[in-house]
Amino acid sequence: MSIRSAAAAAVSMVLAITLAGCAASVDSAPVVFVSAPGADITLTQAAEVALATRYTRSLPQGSKWRKTGTVPQGSVYRPIDTVFTIEGRNVHEAYLVISAQRQLVGFYLPGESRLSPLLAPIPLSYKELP
Repeated sequence: MSIRSAAAAAVSMVLAITLAGCAASVDSAPVVFVSAPGADITLTQAAEVALATRYTRSLPQGSKWRKTGTVPQGSVYRPIDTVFTIEGRNVHEAYLVISAQRQLVGFYLPGESRLSPLLAPIPLSYKELP
């Protein structure tokens, strides 16, 4: 193997490793958000969310969320007294999207008016706050 072909192979390997190590973008699609304030909720059990980007997010037991509206996939809840984000190549502020079946189905990205769906719904345990 010549020095030139060895150098080319090394550069190709470095590029392949670099590209494989990059985080994936957060998949999202435009969605129509309708403002519809509602009851606050608190999670009665923690939940772990594995994102398609290979990152995970924790929804702690006792965390509080305020209904701010709806999208076709469900009700939209923003965190109370904190900021919640999801991560891929970039970090995005995110609100929970909960279906009528009490399942987390995705995240509403308020800064972009987009929905980032989960690959599979995650059952949530929560109660409405007085």
